[in-house]
Amino acid sequence: MLLLGGEPFTEKLVMWWNFIGRSHEEVVAWRAEWQSEVIDGADAAGRFGTVAGYPGPALPAPDLPTVRLKPRT
Repeated sequence: MLLLGGEPFTEKLVMWWNFIGRSHEEVVAWRAEWQSEVIDGADAAGRFGTVAGYPGPALPAPDLPTVRLKPRT
């Protein structure tokens, strides 16, 4: 079990799939980096690292929705 706590973030966050950012553009950038580094194999040990012992390939991120992502309130 892992319990995290602390002060709530004062800024709004945009969340989509496994990505969290401060804006729609940031989430779009994280998804592109995931696809490039992990799925396309550009840098498997980059920002996202690897999962030791996982028997299958990494999951590609789904396509982004056709609307702008909004911050959570």
